[in-house]
Amino acid sequence: MKFSRILVGVDDSDDALLAFKYAIDRAKTDRAELIIVSILENEEMNVYEALSKDYVHGQRADLEKHILDYQRQARTAGVEIVRTIVSEGEPGEVIVKDIIPHVKPDLLVIGSESKKGLAQHFGSQAAYMAKYAPISVLVIR
Repeated sequence: MKFSRILVGVDDSDDALLAFKYAIDRAKTDRAELIIVSILENEEMNVYEALSKDYVHGQRADLEKHILDYQRQARTAGVEIVRTIVSEGEPGEVIVKDIIPHVKPDLLVIGSESKKGLAQHFGSQAAYMAKYAPISVLVIR
């Protein structure tokens, strides 16, 4: 099966980095567009940080700058069309309910465990996406 648009979730965890490398290779092989997504998880903030718009916007700005490093890596590796998306909320839900319907990818590539939040202990984000995504999902360990 050949894919034309691949969505990959990144969060700097080891599994996500492996997923990113796989997504690059697959995008090059299939000559597919690569969309890199990272989600700012609100649950990681304490109540004072969550109430401070400056803090939230600062965190988001940092994440938006950081995701551009992923974009550069993909382009350097030879992927011709690379886009990035940064959003906020619960990663699994945001990706399944908002990002996938918006960008219409053929494949979602994700790591099995995330670096942050409860998902690191239970793998709940990957399990949620694998169960509810309306497209093929590849979970990398």
